[in-house]
Amino acid sequence: MKKAFFALISIFILSQAQAQTEQDHNFEVAKNLEIFNAIYRNLDMMYVDTLDASRVLGTAIDAMFRQLDPYTEYYPADKTSDLKTLRTGKYSGIGSLIRYHLKRGNAVIDEPYADTPSADVGLRKGDVILSIDDSTMVGKDTKYVSDHLLGDAGTTFMLKFLRPSTGKEMQTKITRRTIQMPSLPYYGMLDKDLGMKGIGYINLNSFTEGCSKDVRRAFIDLKNQGMTKLVFDLRGNGGGSEAEAASIVNLFVGSGITVASNKGKLKRANHDYVTTVEPLDSVMPIVVLVNGGSASASEITSGALQDLDRAIILGTRTYGKGLVQLPMDLPYNAQMKLTTGKYYIPSGRCIQAINYKHGDGGYMEHIPDSLTREFHTKGGRIVRDGGGIMPDVEVKPDSLPNIVYYLNTSGRDSTEVMFDYEVDYIANHPTIAPAGEFEISDEEYETFKQRVIASGFTYDPESGHVMEDLKKIMEFEGYYEDAKAEFEALENKLNHNNLANDLDHHKAVIKQVLANDIVAAYYYQSGAIENSLRSDKQLKTACELLNDEDRYRSILSPAEPAF
Repeated sequence: MKKAFFALISIFILSQAQAQTEQDHNFEVAKNLEIFNAIYRNLDMMYVDTLDASRVLGTAIDAMFRQLDPYTEYYPADKTSDLKTLRTGKYSGIGSLIRYHLKRGNAVIDEPYADTPSADVGLRKGDVILSIDDSTMVGKDTKYVSDHLLGDAGTTFMLKFLRPSTGKEMQTKITRRTIQMPSLPYYGMLDKDLGMKGIGYINLNSFTEGCSKDVRRAFIDLKNQGMTKLVFDLRGNGGGSEAEAASIVNLFVGSGITVASNKGKLKRANHDYVTTVEPLDSVMPIVVLVNGGSASASEITSGALQDLDRAIILGTRTYGKGLVQLPMDLPYNAQMKLTTGKYYIPSGRCIQAINYKHGDGGYMEHIPDSLTREFHTKGGRIVRDGGGIMPDVEVKPDSLPNIVYYLNTSGRDSTEVMFDYEVDYIANHPTIAPAGEFEISDEEYETFKQRVIASGFTYDPESGHVMEDLKKIMEFEGYYEDAKAEFEALENKLNHNNLANDLDHHKAVIKQVLANDIVAAYYYQSGAIENSLRSDKQLKTACELLNDEDRYRSILSPAEPAF
């Protein structure tokens, strides 16, 4: 009885303390809101100049949101379409990427999308945007031009543009449409002649509404074509809908499995995403490709398939976004996207890589690997929380050399020679080989190389800067003279003063970048992806793994069930 009495007393004291803490918090909220209102009323009434309420208060709102995580965002009424595009992948416009051409001092068409108004009227890569209706676009930046190209679906405008290949100014009438960015831009059977017989490939680049149906259709189509193994590509997929992620996992695992559990402060916002139907295929070998750009719903999908021992994850560590957001309506048609909790995948782990601390301006704290905890997959394999999804097989992609970045970028040291070469190539070739076969010939590359040299192109080699810094340190510490011969030998190997040598050294990579860009102009995004697969190191490793049944099984080798 005495123990029970003291237990009741302890519960009472604890509840009283919690009530006092909540009361203090509510008082602080009310006090600071009252102070804020008083400050703004006095400023509005007495400040020497008239205040712009939207700008001043908008700045205050932005400052408040900066104290939080980067996914909690405010959308005023004129920006709510941005949130809609983020959730659905839809916007109203002409369906084309644009870029700023530094030499021309103007925005130009970069890449029209398939089956959009820009493609329908025949816009091409390189077309210079001169005017939209009566508004000149000459000298305007890409944001200004983009804002004028966007508009309500069904509205029309006159576009005036210059086609560089002919030097002619042209004019066309364009009707804006709702543009649905394809969440699944490409799928197909891989080349059996390269040892990929029976291997299907699906590329998913976002988890927008309805994408699971697209994946389902693609999977069924590939099975009808003879697919017996699958590579599912989630590289660069920043995520989206949790429900779509659960539906995609459900294609490969049975019903009644909890794919993700949302847990936060508000109980009614907590939710479990559970598979509800029988799978399309629960045994087909699958490799999921991921990288540092795979986030959110991509991590739910890959993490759940890993936790359930249903697929091998290959590539590099994912982004590590384990937070959940909900859209909320605000007065006057404004909206906000609010982080309400964290999600947990089947093993029970949360893969959030960064703790966002509030106060003192806010700061981020990356969770070190040493502080992550062990969890277990369904078969007993060890996995960890707190740092994204670590792949079962780590394969780093080939990195692009520095010269490619400068060749393909509009900036101080760039002559935009790559972009202009591609525009001229397209003008001189009405057709090209199929997307999966097209490549730049050695003769064509030589023409490109000479054009780069003649253009006066320069770039900033990072290795040269590092070498100079190291020499200064060695000189300061008195070791340079002893290592001088080695430095000179290394400098001769780098030989950054010879542009022709650099273009020869990186020939294979530059040819592939040129081919991808050119293919996109003929076969759009799907063609560019298909063309890029020919030189994809991670894809090649995934196919080798799928063709090695013993190794595939050993990676997913079962142990005693952990849950």
